[in-house]
Amino acid sequence: MKKWNELVPGAVVLEAGSSLKFKTGSWRAFRPVWKEDNCIQCLKCWMFCPDMSVTVNDGKRGDFNYDYCKGCGICALECPGKKGNTAIVMEEEGK
Repeated sequence: MKKWNELVPGAVVLEAGSSLKFKTGSWRAFRPVWKEDNCIQCLKCWMFCPDMSVTVNDGKRGDFNYDYCKGCGICALECPGKKGNTAIVMEEEGK
């Protein structure tokens, strides 16, 4: 298997559904952290996450799947939270 820096731009995906094999969470510099007390269960974080890294259990927001979260911060930007206090904050990875 080739490493990311050995791939040709515009590379062809040879195996459909193979994205689960590639844990891309190690790419991120920042990670989202869920502040449950501020969550209103609107699920906007889940709707807008491009990596499907927000888990939902029984119709309620769960936690993040950090194996695939790239730390883009879209979830934090879209989160209205209680009284304007976001339920998701971005923290520097490793802190």
